[in-house]
Amino acid sequence: MTPPLLEIRDLHVSFGGAPAVRGVDLIVTPGERIAVVGASGSGKSTLAHAVLGLLPGSGRVTGGRIRWCGTDIAHARERQLRPLRGRAIGLVPQDPMSNLNPVTRIGAQVAETLVAQRICVPREARQRAVELLGRVGIPDPARRARQYPHEFSGGMRQRVLIAIALAGRPRLLIADEPTSALDVTVQRQILDSLTDLTRDLGTALLLVTHDLGLAAERADRVVVMSEGRIVESGPAREVLTEPHHDYTRRLVAAAPAVTAGRPAPGVVPASGVATAAGATTLPTVPILEVRGLRKVYRLRGRRTKVAAVDDVSFTVGRGRTTAIVGESGSGKTTVARLVLGLVAPTAGSIHLGGVDLGGLGGAGRRAARRAMQPVFQDPYASLDPMWTVARLIAEPLRAFGIGDRQARLDRVAELLEQVALPESVARRHPSELSGGQRQRVAIARALAVDPPLIVCDEPVSALDVLVQDQILTLLSRLQQRLGLSLLFISHDLAVVRALAHEVVVMRDGRVVEAGPADRIFTAPADPYTRGLLDAIPGATVLG
Repeated sequence: MTPPLLEIRDLHVSFGGAPAVRGVDLIVTPGERIAVVGASGSGKSTLAHAVLGLLPGSGRVTGGRIRWCGTDIAHARERQLRPLRGRAIGLVPQDPMSNLNPVTRIGAQVAETLVAQRICVPREARQRAVELLGRVGIPDPARRARQYPHEFSGGMRQRVLIAIALAGRPRLLIADEPTSALDVTVQRQILDSLTDLTRDLGTALLLVTHDLGLAAERADRVVVMSEGRIVESGPAREVLTEPHHDYTRRLVAAAPAVTAGRPAPGVVPASGVATAAGATTLPTVPILEVRGLRKVYRLRGRRTKVAAVDDVSFTVGRGRTTAIVGESGSGKTTVARLVLGLVAPTAGSIHLGGVDLGGLGGAGRRAARRAMQPVFQDPYASLDPMWTVARLIAEPLRAFGIGDRQARLDRVAELLEQVALPESVARRHPSELSGGQRQRVAIARALAVDPPLIVCDEPVSALDVLVQDQILTLLSRLQQRLGLSLLFISHDLAVVRALAHEVVVMRDGRVVEAGPADRIFTAPADPYTRGLLDAIPGATVLG
């Protein structure tokens, strides 16, 4: 019998006396791929960090054993753990911006890892860094190596972290949500690279993820955690297609790859338009009409120009959802910024409720901004951490001079009820809320001034499947109750299928296909769209 690489027995981890991991047993053998799944707060990331002695703050291992190749490292000192990190056990952390130095070039950061681990000397490290960047799918890696993290997209920054983790060719790779910021095709590319490493080098993979489709497709074995305990484990396909525990069944039921085949709650059939009363009427003038939109940027330090958005046209019907999908760099977020007036178009027109926004100024532009409100990808970054929830939600009311102090407080209470948050949340700060709660606050804030159009830019990409399902259900119900129109930007086609009425597929700044969601997902006309659908992780397993 092959001895295990990693053996965890009866592990307990606490933060300041509060238990986070409770009596966990786990064995990882050479070359094995294990996925640890669960909702936010289930203890899966804490388990992974405990292996490397990287528990934050007051986190402590309070019981049990962590054996690496037979040696117990549960209470090892820093000098004992340092040689293991990188060379023996690699780590791909979840948040690229907090794990990359913002004032050091990307190539230098990868090369620094190679030198620190004594893999090669500084001169060789620079060339090796470029090779690693190319291996994880970064285009033109020699040029990109000279750039800084802020010049990379979120997906590209995540790829840099993967390159750093692979630099030492570790025997075990711990990947903590390694593809949560990536679109489906880049995600497949990265996961294919990780799979190749596992096969070629015999490297084991411990994949921490909330994406059950990814777990089903990429893992040999799945471990399901809830409230710090393992509630179910076994072969990936078996656990995720025939779950025994109620919690596992809830996770599987909430996975977009499963729910994509049925209408989301409150979504009106394609033949009608939602109204505030829940009735349907024949379509009228669309709330948003975009025609021939174009945005050209000049590359820094060059005379070259690039069209981030090129001749894009689409509409958003009243009470309906139009989704824009595509890979990172396809131009979909730029379209959202153009619609919101955060950047000016080079050419084309944007009509809101039949009014051309290009000719507006002063009061007209102010009214247009009131009529469309954004919900961004990262609520923690878009909500002022120093403000209470009540002040955050009331800010648009103050900005547009709506109501007095008491009226605004009453409106805050009403909005919290609409997004299913208790009134007590009003006194808290963003840091005191979960990711799902923060996103609900962002939605309440967007609804404050009763806009007919909400622009959602990747609003659920960082959330686990249970919270993601709650937010999508909330948006659908609000759409039905209030007659909201949604422009929904996403790289997750399974999520889009559960919510959208119309879909616009973008690639390299242009629209390659557009039409009703049912037609796009069941009979896509463009090979690019078919490729995006084929890349949805786990759709065939969970669907």
